[in-house]
Amino acid sequence: MKKLTTLYKDHIYGVMGTLIFHILLVSSFLLADVNLKGELKEEPVIIDFSDVEDDLPEIPQEEQEDENTPAREDQLSTTTRSNRAVNDAAAKDPFFDETYRQEMEAAQKLVSDVNNQLSKKIPEIKQFEMPEETTEGVHPDSIRNTIYSGESNIHYSLENRYHLRLPVPVYLAQGGGTITVDIWVATSGKVVRAEVRPAGKINDQMLPEYARQAALRTIFNANQAAPSPQKGTITYTFVAQ
Repeated sequence: MKKLTTLYKDHIYGVMGTLIFHILLVSSFLLADVNLKGELKEEPVIIDFSDVEDDLPEIPQEEQEDENTPAREDQLSTTTRSNRAVNDAAAKDPFFDETYRQEMEAAQKLVSDVNNQLSKKIPEIKQFEMPEETTEGVHPDSIRNTIYSGESNIHYSLENRYHLRLPVPVYLAQGGGTITVDIWVATSGKVVRAEVRPAGKINDQMLPEYARQAALRTIFNANQAAPSPQKGTITYTFVAQ
């Protein structure tokens, strides 16, 4: 008994160390087993549908279109509802009730006024009565291309032509000024075109129209050898009456 006691005392620390080591070893195995169980991962399951797809019947094109039709109708219906919502909101907005309405009415009135103005016929300017200078019975060599009427005068330039009838508009003038008109004359002697050149300072705004009408009424001698039309000018010097 004494020997056992002595042996126990001599090896107590070794026995205790061995027990502690085994306890730790067993504990580590238990923990490792728990971790292994917790870390188990499921393998993916692969299902092959190739055989099933081969067995599916083909859907005709018309049936596919029919199936798509409701979807389009639903989309159109949704879009319509969305637009109607926006329009309803605009109708309830005070801006669209008053300001927008007033601007639209003003724009419509402007368009109507413009259309009315365009639809009106431009009235013809009345023919003004004016005296005429004639050369009836006068020898062509004695006919001058400058006609005087008091302080006023008319001068025309048309190569190798002379006037047979030359209206004199200077008596119509209320104000003074000089107006030059470009003319185009046919071989028959009739003025077929007349354009008033831009005038400087004039006191009577009707002078260009007086001059234009006088130029159009002017008749020159016929000349079949002349250019057709032959271009020239007539200058009217008006003095205030």
